[in-house]
Amino acid sequence: MDPQIIIARRVAKELRQGNLVNLGIGIPTLVANYVPSDLKVFFQSENGLIGTGPIPEQGMAHPLLTDAGGRPISALPGASIFDSAMSFGLIRGGHVDITVLGGLQVDAHGLLANWMIPGKMVPGMGGAMDLVSGAKRVIVAMQHAAKGKSKIVSKCTLPLTSARPVNLVVTDMAVIGFPDGKATLLETAPGISIGEVLAVTEAELAIPDTVPEMKI
Repeated sequence: MDPQIIIARRVAKELRQGNLVNLGIGIPTLVANYVPSDLKVFFQSENGLIGTGPIPEQGMAHPLLTDAGGRPISALPGASIFDSAMSFGLIRGGHVDITVLGGLQVDAHGLLANWMIPGKMVPGMGGAMDLVSGAKRVIVAMQHAAKGKSKIVSKCTLPLTSARPVNLVVTDMAVIGFPDGKATLLETAPGISIGEVLAVTEAELAIPDTVPEMKI
């Protein structure tokens, strides 16, 4: 199974009935494709839309209907469109139940760096700072390593997105939580052993007595 699909499927299992959920750019946008049909959640795009649906099929995209990164999205019946002030009022006011964000690095204590790529011109962190600080629960959806280097690090070398730690990291190899502020291996991906996870993880991971396999 494609690594990004593994991540998106597993993150979708964290959603609960009635949640208001913000999906960040990249892998997080795929989560909407794997929500069970009987689970009613409300997806928010920070540029001003509640009621986003799955990514539209090729040829079905509307040029004015995009996510915060400018990528095509769909709108479900009953969707609501509003301005950025209202959107960030929801985020900063603590009304978003879950935000799912991409990540460049997450450290051993759950601190996230996800906006500054060395050597690349970037306009800024967008809404990530507000989302990590304001959402009730923060989930990072990212691949475990990039170019052979772990993205679960002892200490972030890139600028932090927020001083608040995230709640959960879901990668193509593992699910990692931060009980008592310490990176802890909660699940392994199908076919992945604990040893394989440890071999590509820079940060020290606490290993519980039982580490189940992801159900995706």
